[in-house]
Amino acid sequence: MSSNLPKIAWIGLGIMGSPMAENLLKAGYEVTGHTLEPAKLKRLAEKGGKSAPSIAEAVGDADVVITMVPADPQVKQVYLTEDGVIAHAKQGATLIDMSSITPQTSISVAEAAAAAGKDLKVLDAPVSGGEAGAVEGVLSIMVGGAQSDFDRVKPVFDALGRTIILCGPHGSGQTVKAANQLIVATNIQACAEAVVFLEKSGVDLDAALDVLAGGLAGSTVLDRKKENFKKRDFQPGFRIDLHHKDMGIVTDAARAVGSALPVGSLVASLVAQRGDQAGHQ
Repeated sequence: MSSNLPKIAWIGLGIMGSPMAENLLKAGYEVTGHTLEPAKLKRLAEKGGKSAPSIAEAVGDADVVITMVPADPQVKQVYLTEDGVIAHAKQGATLIDMSSITPQTSISVAEAAAAAGKDLKVLDAPVSGGEAGAVEGVLSIMVGGAQSDFDRVKPVFDALGRTIILCGPHGSGQTVKAANQLIVATNIQACAEAVVFLEKSGVDLDAALDVLAGGLAGSTVLDRKKENFKKRDFQPGFRIDLHHKDMGIVTDAARAVGSALPVGSLVASLVAQRGDQAGHQ
C-alpha cells in the first residue's frame, strides 16, 4: 500500500459497503473498517484491511472517512452522537456519506461538521448500480458539496465507480439519488407489468424482451433483469424495506419543493404494499 495515499476509515460493511471497501484495498488504499457484524470485519481483514472495535478507533487517524449505512437514523447515530464520526475525526479530515438518505439529513451533517471547528470537509455521495456495480467498481456516484473537496477525493471515487459527478452543494447528491430511485422504481414496475402482459398474450417472452431491449423501451433495468424474467428467477437483489425507504425520500423531497409525482406516488404506494406483505410473511 502506498504511503502517499490517504488513510481511509470505512463505517458500514453491508451488501454494498463490503465490496466497495475491498475495491479501495485493491487500489492500494489502507482501509480500517468498523461495522456491527463481526463476520464482515473478518472478511475485510482477510482482504487486507484492518478492523476497529469502535467508530472512534476507526476514524481517529483517517484522512478520509466513508460511511455506508441503511438510513437516516443510522447516519445521525454515526455522525452526530458523542461517539460518532464528527466528534472523533481528526482535524481537516474529509467525511463522505454514501448512504441513501434525505437531502436535509446530509445538510444537517455538513452543518454539524462545520460547527465542530475542526476544518472538516463533507460530501454526500450516494450511489446507483446495486451490488453488482459495487463488486465491479462501476457505480454511478452523485455528489453534493464543494468543488475543491470533490476534486481532492476524486481518485477515491474513481476506485469505486465509473460515472462520478458533482451535482451541486450539500444535499444535491441525495436529491439526484431520489430522482434516480423514482426512475428505477417506475421502470421496474413497468417492466413487471409488461412481462405479465406478454405472457398472458402468449407471445414468445424471450423474443419480445430481446426486441424491446433494443428499442426505445430499452433501459438499464431491462438489461439487468431481462434474463431473470426469462428464467423466472425473482430472487430479490434489494431489500423491500430499503426500497420503501427510498420512495419515501422521493415523495417527501418532492413535496418539500412543490413537485407533483402522480406516477411516482402510485409506485410508492405499491412498494409500500409489498413491504407490508413481506413483513407479514
